[in-house]
Order: sequence, then C-alpha cells, then structure tokens
Amino acid sequence: MKVGAFSISLAVKDIHASNEFYEKLGFTKLGGNIDQKWLILKNGDAVIGLFEGMFDRNIITFNPGWDQNGQNTAEFDDVRSIQKSLKEAGVKLSAECDESTSGPAHITLSDPDGNSILIDQHR
Repeated sequence: MKVGAFSISLAVKDIHASNEFYEKLGFTKLGGNIDQKWLILKNGDAVIGLFEGMFDRNIITFNPGWDQNGQNTAEFDDVRSIQKSLKEAGVKLSAECDESTSGPAHITLSDPDGNSILIDQHR
C-alpha cells in the first residue's frame, strides 16, 4: 500500500508566531495562505502544515498521488483502494470516503495510541 507524501499537520494557536519559529529552523513556504491561517512548510524532505483554528490536535497526514514537494506522482494507490485494504485488514476508520467516486477524497483513522491520521488525496 502506497499512502503517499508524509507530513505532520500542526494545530497552532498563532500562525504568524509558528511560521516565524519554523522559519528559524530553516523551513520555507511550500504552499498555503497565511491570511486563511494555513501554511505548508518544508525543510529538506520534512514537511509540516501549520493550521490555526482548523482542528484541535496534531494530525499525521499522508497524501496519495503526491511526492514530498506536493507534485503529482505517475502512479499511486487511490484513497478508495487504501480504504478498502484497511477495512479488509480490520482497521476501524473514523471517516470514510464514497468508494463509488473518483478524484479528491479523504479518510481518517487513529493509531492504537489515539494519534489521528488523515489520508488526504487531492487529485
């Protein structure tokens, strides 16, 4: 199963302060809109998302169909295929996508320690 690009999505209290902090660690803007209170930052292969007021906890994020630069990959496992495989393996999903659709969709689940995982396909 190929879950795609990995990042951590951080629930931040002040997007400007967080952006300034991570810039000091060498991160640069990859995408997003600070006025909409979300940014995607990158340092080497490390990718983090900063999200102010969008969710309560940090989230482990995977993006099927994207590489670590947010560019489309030639081949990838569609989120619906990933969902089917996870369900067949007995993994409980907290949000499912409609398997009869195509294109952008997402699923959510939690690991055994309660860490939230988002598998978010954008294409």
